[in-house]
Amino acid sequence: MVDVNLIYDYFPNLSEHQKMQFAKLYPLYTEWNEKINVISRKDIDELYLRHVLHSLTIAKFASFENVHSVLDIGTGGGFPGLPLAILFPNIQFHLVDSIGKKIAVVNAVAEGIGLKNLKAEQARAEQIKGKYDIVTCRAVTQLNDFFQWIKKNLKPDSEVLCLKGGDLAEEIRTFKQHNPDRKVKTIDLISQFTDPFFETKKLLIISKA
Repeated sequence: MVDVNLIYDYFPNLSEHQKMQFAKLYPLYTEWNEKINVISRKDIDELYLRHVLHSLTIAKFASFENVHSVLDIGTGGGFPGLPLAILFPNIQFHLVDSIGKKIAVVNAVAEGIGLKNLKAEQARAEQIKGKYDIVTCRAVTQLNDFFQWIKKNLKPDSEVLCLKGGDLAEEIRTFKQHNPDRKVKTIDLISQFTDPFFETKKLLIISKA
């Protein structure tokens, strides 16, 4: 069911401009998805639950105070970076994916809703230079492999925020073995988001130990 009110229910303090931007996402993604398949056909009508709200869950558990820059790696069609850029208009977002067609969709959607604080780029994670306050990803790859790609982009107090699903115990154990200077906090999203979709979904917050 396509219902943007789902977003407004969880984030009641949005401005009218932000509400307009969220409301425009469904028609824009539907239009582009017919040309370039960035969201599975069965998921497009669940856009606000499975993609937009899933992306925004990060904001309920991680602090974005004193954050100026966010790097979103493997963004695909723009998740989680694009919804977060709507929510935090004063933070600069850099969205990266290796597939140019997906980045074309991200740029078109961002332009369609007048999003000024987002830059989308076709590149591999290893090519990205610069330091960021937060690095995000959603279901990209094994945690340790991902961290090796992006640790060069972290400031001393940066956090890495990963949306993942399923049993992550072994993946986290491997990560800690290779990165003893880091700690991993695991949050079950179902603790605040009640839809059954979130039952196996988790947010991993990686920071300095």
